[in-house]
Amino acid sequence: MLKQTLDVGLAVLLTGAEMTALALFLFVLGLEKWAAQGQRVADRTGRVFLVLGLGATGSAALSYGCARAGLSATCMAQAVWALLLACVLVVGAGNECWTRIARNRLRRRLRRERLRWHRSQRREEFGHVAAPVRRRRWR
Repeated sequence: MLKQTLDVGLAVLLTGAEMTALALFLFVLGLEKWAAQGQRVADRTGRVFLVLGLGATGSAALSYGCARAGLSATCMAQAVWALLLACVLVVGAGNECWTRIARNRLRRRLRRERLRWHRSQRREEFGHVAAPVRRRRWR
């Protein structure tokens, strides 16, 4: 009976402490953004990914240790918490990668259009009249 109570109490205590630490970290990041008055904060995304990755890894290691010690409720709580953090990390990293890929594709396309426009202007200097390149407007 004492072992079960200790197991459940430890599960609640550890999971609550990790949730509080993550909430406090995100609050501090929000304060940083507020202090910068909406301007860009250096490497904010990298720090979030680092904290999520270390949190998931630490929770998984703690879950393994609790399983070896025979604390099943703590093991399951830490495993679920590690899985949740890992899922948030994968979704966030995927979104960040997609945003960067889209931004780079847009930059490349704009660079190509700018070069094409400059070429059409140069042809006009040599007596060849080329149709101007139409630019798209992105919404």
